[in-house]
Order: sequence, then structure tokens, then C-alpha cells
Amino acid sequence: MTLKTARVLELLEQKRNAFATFDTDIGLKRSLYSQALKDLCEWNSLAIAEKLAGQAAPGALPTCEWDVYRRWQVPFPHRWQSREESLAWVKHTITDIPTFAVDGSQIYVSKDLSIPIALVQVGWFENQHNCAGHYDKDIAVEVLAPSDLEASSSGEPREQKVNLRRFQMECDRLTEYMYAHADGGQRVVFADGALVATFAEAYEPQVQATYVKSCLSLLRASETARVPLVAYIDTTYTRDLTGMLRHTFDLPDAPQIHDAQLMDGFLQWGDRTPLFICARGGTQKGQQSILTSYQEMRDRVGFVYIKTNENYPARLEIPLWIHEAGLLDWVVDIVRCEAIVGGGYPYAIETADQTALLRAEDRKTFVRLLQDWSAKNELTLRMSRKTASKLRRRRMR
Repeated sequence: MTLKTARVLELLEQKRNAFATFDTDIGLKRSLYSQALKDLCEWNSLAIAEKLAGQAAPGALPTCEWDVYRRWQVPFPHRWQSREESLAWVKHTITDIPTFAVDGSQIYVSKDLSIPIALVQVGWFENQHNCAGHYDKDIAVEVLAPSDLEASSSGEPREQKVNLRRFQMECDRLTEYMYAHADGGQRVVFADGALVATFAEAYEPQVQATYVKSCLSLLRASETARVPLVAYIDTTYTRDLTGMLRHTFDLPDAPQIHDAQLMDGFLQWGDRTPLFICARGGTQKGQQSILTSYQEMRDRVGFVYIKTNENYPARLEIPLWIHEAGLLDWVVDIVRCEAIVGGGYPYAIETADQTALLRAEDRKTFVRLLQDWSAKNELTLRMSRKTASKLRRRRMR
């Protein structure tokens, strides 16, 4: 049945005041935060830190970069008239600088099979950026058995376990690469996602601890091996800077206003913000931040926002040692190079994603392999009627 547009319009009209009130409220709060952005430029980092000293989780803390720039825009000095000019800059900047990225994918067959099972695959891509065009792409695959999944009584795999194992494998591969190239010349490693695993606060303590352990392994490997690590978050709704502004100027909370939204008006392509330290609180009132479990790395994760496409700025989470070593500008230039080649998104991460991706066809193949393997080994593997029917039709083609 088609959508009854007249009825939908009638319902929207009935709720018009609710929408108007919401829009007005957000507009007023956005004005307050926009003014706070301007006012903060009159403060130095010491004054900000003193104001926030009583806050256990102020959202963000300034670094010495704030005193250097005292504004939200760290401008990118290059502007080009053509893509050819931008690619010439990329070639000059990134030639002979290897970049490495990892991403993952998974298959969990849920109710289709009577035996709980899943498959996790991570792919990586290293680009040498040399004249010979050398690169390396490969994958690692792991099958998760019922004991790995801690299946429930219904026999269904726990999706959380699958996602956690994928995260571990991605972090393990990045960590392995960084240690393998310790003090081995300039290179940059990319992680797709955050170094501050706030999403894990919703999980039980044991699962949280596993995520934190993987994040700590990344941060420690980067600092110990002196290999720059960049966690790239393309679409982010984090509110670290808004939290800092709220605590500094005693503003009303505004959950609908996020950092990237506020920063967008200050940044043109290639521009970034000054570096801040992540000091985020817990996602729920009274809940401790995941950062409290980060041990010596609790205040060692920095972040900037950078404009790499027409959307809101991306967020880069960066181990603080990179700034302390004077490498931040260079590392951000490498991010810009990757974004230019990738059309607004880092090419290294995009390629790792395509390398790791498991498609619908792969899922069908995996289920068919399970069926053949279980029959050969005389294992009882019952399939849902729907899945069995699909496989029969496919084999008859």
C-alpha cells in the first residue's frame, strides 16, 4: 500500500509547534556556543586550565598550540587552481613515505544455522609511495567457533563477540606493523575509528576492559616504536570542545550541538583546528569515562578537526607524543595527501576497507562451505528452510 501523503502532512501540521519550539531552542543555544567560541580566543591556555581545574572531565584541554594560534583555524597555506596542482603537491610531500591502514569485516550467520559460527576478516594496505609503485595488500581470516562466541541457549552467536574480535584483530595488526618498523624511517599508520573507545561504555566491564586493552596496545606501540598513528573518524558527533565551552562559560547543555558542527564555519579545505587533549566524561550521568581505564595514556590522546571534503570536518585522534616530537604538522600533511588521492577520504583506509570487505556473495559461499564441510565430517548442521532453499536454487543455476 502506498504512503498516504495527505495523512502524513496532516500529522506534521499537528506537531508543527513542537518542531518550531525545538528549532528555536537549538538556535538560541547555538548562538550561545558560537559567542563562547569567539570569547575563548581571548583566553590563554593557562586561564582555560585554571577555569576547568575543578572539572574531573571537562571535555577537552588546550595544548600549547592554543597559545600559538589563539583561534580555531590553523590555516592550510596552499590553494590550487586544478587537481593537477594538488597532485603535484601530494607527490612532493608523500613520495617515499609509506602509509599503512587496516580495516575489517565479518560474517555471522545468526539463525540460519543450528551451530553458532562466525567469520572475521581483516585486510591491510601498505603503500610505499615510491616511483616503482610498490604496495602490499593482504588479509587475515579467523573462524569463530561456539566456544569463541559464548553462544546463548538459543544457539545464536553474540554479535558483540564478533565485533570485539574484529576490533582486536585490527588493533593487533596495526600494533604488529608499528613494532616491526620501529625507528625504521618516516611512515604513518591509519586506524579507521577512534582511539578513545567511548562506545564500549555501554558494554559489561569485561568487554570494556578488552577494548581498552586493544586501544592501549595501539597507543603504546606508536609511542614506543615512534611510528605516528592517526585514528581517522570521518563522521563524528563527539562533544569534547562543546563540553569545554560549557564548563568554561557555564552554558546550558546542548546535546544536539557537536564539535564538527561548530568547527565547520571556521575551516576551509585543508584547514585544521589547534590540537586539544581529550578529557571526555562518561556517556551517562554519573558514569566514569572510559579514559579512566587508560592508565598512563589517560591524558595522552590528542585530537584535531580537519576539513577534507564538503561535509563537516573529520576528527583525527593522535597520540600526544607526535605533537611533543614536533611531527604534528607533517603528519597532518600526510593525511591531506591521502584525502586528496582518495577524493576527500584517506585512500589508504579506503583501500584497506575494500581489501577486507566481505560481500553478500561471500556470505553465501561461506554457508555453502559449512554445509559441505559438516556433511563430510558427519556433523549435524541444520539450516533454516529459507537458507536451504536459496542454496538449492543457486546450485541449480
